[in-house]
Amino acid sequence: MEELDLKELFEIFWHKKVQIILLILIFMMIGVIYTIGFVTPMYTSSTTLVLVGTESTNNTENQVTESITTTDITINSKLVSTYSELVKSKSILGEVISNLGIDIDEEELRKNIEVTSVEDTELIEISVSDENPTYAAKVANEIANVFREKIAGEIYKINNVYIVDQAEVESEPSNVNHVKDVAIFAFIGVVVAVMYVLIANMLDTTVKTQEDIEKMIKIPVLACIPVYDMEMEKLKKKGGRR
Repeated sequence: MEELDLKELFEIFWHKKVQIILLILIFMMIGVIYTIGFVTPMYTSSTTLVLVGTESTNNTENQVTESITTTDITINSKLVSTYSELVKSKSILGEVISNLGIDIDEEELRKNIEVTSVEDTELIEISVSDENPTYAAKVANEIANVFREKIAGEIYKINNVYIVDQAEVESEPSNVNHVKDVAIFAFIGVVVAVMYVLIANMLDTTVKTQEDIEKMIKIPVLACIPVYDMEMEKLKKKGGRR
């Protein structure tokens, strides 16, 4: 394809503006149909845990108090990644399934769980996604409760896991964003439209201007013969006589 300057490109796209707009609108409609008809809404509920180690100390009044030490913070920082993996362990999820009486296996439940740790903190967030928002919140809270009990009673036998935020029932799906999806499909439409115009122009070998002739035969055009419409001239003369 021959090189095109910006003016020529603008003229090409301007002449194809109707097709470009139609293509973009078609892809936007596809985006709407996709998000409404083919995406299953999933609701995500999250609960937050914090790791806080304590030790008993006596104050001047001989009363037992609890204080956080630097050692506790260091240990908890190292335990965050371990705890994040333990949350999705078979023993934890198995007890959650048993407590709630739900008909699902551990592996399937694990696919709907996401555990993240906030960088440079002792915070762990447990998120559960499901088509039923109430179910998602209930499972997230039960996982937090079972995990806390397991750490304190069986695994580490230390009571350093506390629930900061309980999971709540979400009213809006977490995987559906109509504006974002339509914008993505509109962008795809723009890309397809640009490719269509450029390819159509590359395949179009017809001569439209004298510049096209000069480019093809490498000879300057000395004169142009205008097109004279005889039929139109006759109609003008008849109209003038009336």
